[in-house]
Amino acid sequence: MNMDDYKAYVSSETMMGPNSVRILAELFDKYPLQFVSDDMILDLGCGTGLTSLVIAKETGTKVFANDLWINAEENKKRFTEWGVGEQITPICEDANNLSFEKKQFRALISIDSYHYFAGIKGFFQEKLLPFIKDNGVVLIGIPGLKEKYAGRAEELLSDWLGDDAYMFKTPALWKELIGSSDRIESVKTWEMDCFDNAWGDWLAANNAFALDDSRYFETIIKPYTCFVGIYVKLKKEV
Repeated sequence: MNMDDYKAYVSSETMMGPNSVRILAELFDKYPLQFVSDDMILDLGCGTGLTSLVIAKETGTKVFANDLWINAEENKKRFTEWGVGEQITPICEDANNLSFEKKQFRALISIDSYHYFAGIKGFFQEKLLPFIKDNGVVLIGIPGLKEKYAGRAEELLSDWLGDDAYMFKTPALWKELIGSSDRIESVKTWEMDCFDNAWGDWLAANNAFALDDSRYFETIIKPYTCFVGIYVKLKKEV
């Protein structure tokens, strides 16, 4: 995946945190996926639709762009302006109560959002797994806690995140939370390599939230946090 193809779309208006396109690019490069045009992909927690745009262009599939915080009509307008309005369906639903068909999606992708709603054991199996096809895949990239600081999120991150510090978990803990199922073939988690570049793009943005994060980057964010990559492969239908 060529990052240069998406420079024109990445801005202080479309970013909602560290550059989601860089996070997505690492996932795609590490786990290349093959799709056909009729496949459907769920972009869960798509924000302003930046990741949905990339997914649509890189895979050629039909993308369902779901976000609870961003109005679907706002994203629809952006998708139309970006020339992918026919390929992407914008939705505004709670991840706890999704209304899709069973086994509708060939893949589920979630960038910089999964930690907000999925940090409890059983969530993946109960709320998301039913919507993914057999032999499907899940790619997730989220902020987390470095492995060596396991169990110390609230102690280390509370000055920056306040009561939300608990959302930051280590790769090992996220693997445990994804859990096991008779439909899951494998689960892999790791500390991602795109941390510096993704954060650098965000901190350079003319955005009030980025300016606030910059106050904590050298003292808290950089020493203790990482991006956690999660790859889940489902079994083929028996």
